[in-house]
Amino acid sequence: NMDSALHYIHNDSDLSTNSSFSPEEERKSKVQDVVPQALLDQYLSMTDPSRAQTVDTEIAKHCAYSLPGVALTLGRQNWHCLKDTYETLASDMQWKVRRTLAFSIHELAVILGDQLTAGDLVPVFNGFLKDLDEVRIGVLKHLHDFLKLLHLDKRREYLYQLQEFLVTDNSRNWRFRAELAEQLILLLDLYSARDIYDYLRPIAFSLCADKVSSVRWISYKLVSEMVKKLYVASTSTFVVDLMDELVEKFCRCHKWSGRQTFVFICQVKRHF
Repeated sequence: NMDSALHYIHNDSDLSTNSSFSPEEERKSKVQDVVPQALLDQYLSMTDPSRAQTVDTEIAKHCAYSLPGVALTLGRQNWHCLKDTYETLASDMQWKVRRTLAFSIHELAVILGDQLTAGDLVPVFNGFLKDLDEVRIGVLKHLHDFLKLLHLDKRREYLYQLQEFLVTDNSRNWRFRAELAEQLILLLDLYSARDIYDYLRPIAFSLCADKVSSVRWISYKLVSEMVKKLYVASTSTFVVDLMDELVEKFCRCHKWSGRQTFVFICQVKRHF
């Protein structure tokens, strides 16, 4: 009996790996009982590229905009009905479609929970990080909101990629760097003192020397918050090293702008 059972399992696994889903099985995978099935089928059919060419070029963007609401209505137990559609939209040739999804991926992560987010949204999120600036800004504006939903080990993997946000398609896009500084202030609560010192500190110092004053002003607050965070940490050596670097890099700078930066950082720290 054991041999026959193993033979059955083996044959069944071969069939599942060597043949794709039939149209009927594909349709059943998108069946749910929350809303009328015909309504959901109509929504899913709108992501067909042929419809975008013959009906409305903006239809994919509208579908992307509505997807979090559809996911919330169906619930995470019916995410399998939307998964393929979401991946199709995430790889759409129109950057406006991908941008729309990038701005709402943190909301979708809350709806789906940590397991589905790690399995289905993180790969899409990683793709958005390497996309055009018009798409990257969507994930950057809600970087803290998304990363806080991930487990600590997965969250730490993004420490190595934060430096890449300093590079943009257009160097004049100073708002991108300003948004990065704003997000780094929020990210201080998600990482340890060592992570802050090793990974966030170099980015903060780079932003403090930015050519645009608006970016520098936000960066002064970032450095000040960083000093406060390291000061209350159990390991005091990080804050001492950070203060020494501030003095050496800015206070003793041979340029007046560097010495002025040190004064501005100290001015922000007075509010602690």
